[in-house]
Amino acid sequence: MTVVTVYSRHGCHLCENAIETLTPLSKELDFQIDVIYIEGNQELLNLYSDQIPVIHIDGKHHDFYKVDPVRFKSSLEKHRQHQ
Repeated sequence: MTVVTVYSRHGCHLCENAIETLTPLSKELDFQIDVIYIEGNQELLNLYSDQIPVIHIDGKHHDFYKVDPVRFKSSLEKHRQHQ
């Protein structure tokens, strides 16, 4: 199953919006959402502190700040074609 990872912070409204956008898509397009909170992980803070939420599809960077459903669907489809 495809895993979509959202790197997030607690209390981040952009992160909450991204997860709210992805949740119905996960049912429609059959993927799992993993949320990883970057607080307490210095490596993730260094990588993503200013860009959250950061979205990965099976470990590959997709986007940051917000999820555009049309762009996300296109990226997910391309990703699945190359597996």
